Amino acid sequence: MPAYNIRISIRRLKLDLYDGNTLIRSYPVALGKIATETPRGDFTIINKVPYPDSYPGGPLSVFGTYWLGLSKPHYGIHGTNTPSSIGHYVSHGCIRMYNQDVNELAQIVPIGTPVRIRLQ
Repeated sequence: MPAYNIRISIRRLKLDLYDGNTLIRSYPVALGKIATETPRGDFTIINKVPYPDSYPGGPLSVFGTYWLGLSKPHYGIHGTNTPSSIGHYVSHGCIRMYNQDVNELAQIVPIGTPVRIRLQ
């Protein structure tokens, strides 16, 4: 059984998905701006919610197509309704991904997946 883990590099603006020690995929992300930096530390994915805060037939919310909640309250990995923000420090601390990327990630990783956020 795969032992997935996620490593996020604040400097590189990347989310790396590993199976054990093998890099499976690397995704570009948007992270927290100076006033609301993305927290560093070791967390886990505690929930997965498709289309958070959106309604059928309506526009996407700021969380895009998926929310992967972290064990740090009020923080998560999520999609976006502003894809041009990816690759920048613009969020309120969450990890933003392109919607197609967060959808892919949500299908791969289970609840309980470790998430390590580091400067490097």
